[in-house]
Amino acid sequence: MPGFLMHAGAVVQCPHGAPSQIIPTQARVAVNGMPVALMTDQIVATGCPFTIPPAKPQPCVLAKWLMPSTRVTVNGSPAMVVAAPGPGPGIFQSADQIPNGPPIVGSVQTRVTVI
Repeated sequence: MPGFLMHAGAVVQCPHGAPSQIIPTQARVAVNGMPVALMTDQIVATGCPFTIPPAKPQPCVLAKWLMPSTRVTVNGSPAMVVAAPGPGPGIFQSADQIPNGPPIVGSVQTRVTVI
């Protein structure tokens, strides 16, 4: 499925509105001056307010991205792809690995599309 190539500067939030950051593992390939995001990279959320009854904190901590590029790899690892801004193809999890919802992509570079 074609989509936009994700990069470390993409704006991503957890489903509860907490800001997230893509932690790149490579610096060789860049888009708009930012490293391309790979499937081996982590998407880390900070400050998620999510709790479950009775007031047990279960904040989003880490996202698993589920849409790799089928044709673009960097150092042998597939790049992350997103179809469009909005709910992304992945799932945020708490520290206990409880699924909390999809990552929300606010903005991403639109110059490079991949399959």
